[in-house]
Amino acid sequence: MENDPEQSNQNVPNKPVRDNDPIKKATEKSTSFVQFSGIAFQMLGTIGLGVWAGMKLDQWQNNHRPVWTIVLSLTAIGASLYLFIRQLTKK
Repeated sequence: MENDPEQSNQNVPNKPVRDNDPIKKATEKSTSFVQFSGIAFQMLGTIGLGVWAGMKLDQWQNNHRPVWTIVLSLTAIGASLYLFIRQLTKK
């Protein structure tokens, strides 16, 4: 009975399980905050780049109506929403 698994575990002290560890909770909260703020800056950059590129194209083509600004800004909004959803489902 020397190889009995129940007896071999009797010499190992039990580690207390801490579900209420405040450091672990704070780390999880700060990690999610950093993740979501990074996603927000990525969305802001994507939409800003689309609007900027549309304005430059409208200036270059001397458009009276901001056709490229509207098209590229809506495309950038769609792309940023797609990236946002993709990053959320990656978890």
